[in-house]
Amino acid sequence: MEDLERNGYVLTADPKRVDFSKVHGWLAEESYWAAGRSYDLVARSIDGSLPYSVFTADGSEQVAFARAVTDGATFAWICDVFVDQDHRGRGLGRWVVDTIVADLSDRGILRFLLATRDAHEVYRRSGFENLAGAHRFMEIDRRPTRNAILGKP
Repeated sequence: MEDLERNGYVLTADPKRVDFSKVHGWLAEESYWAAGRSYDLVARSIDGSLPYSVFTADGSEQVAFARAVTDGATFAWICDVFVDQDHRGRGLGRWVVDTIVADLSDRGILRFLLATRDAHEVYRRSGFENLAGAHRFMEIDRRPTRNAILGKP
């Protein structure tokens, strides 16, 4: 994917451009789903995924991030979508998600999954729907953040 420019921002899929320290701070300190996640775990998760980053136009500051976990052929899970507080409300999260879907669709991937506790309407605008046949899915979830993810005390 070639870098994209829009409204003073640049979106890239170049894994070398990811600001690992910044992304770790966002996920470990500001997100509910990855609270307390170690730097090593964040780095390994990014290394095992396709990362997408948004920077200010001059490239000096990363302001958003998301990654896709995929087999490269049939399925992709979009996760760790995060927009810096100072840059929210500008459509950056949707831009990243829409770009991931378009980029991976161009590679032939037809099925996408993501999970959210509170941004359903945001992702509906990108074409996501509630999971059909959710009763068929099973899981083992040992994450210490499980209750926060599910919105439970």
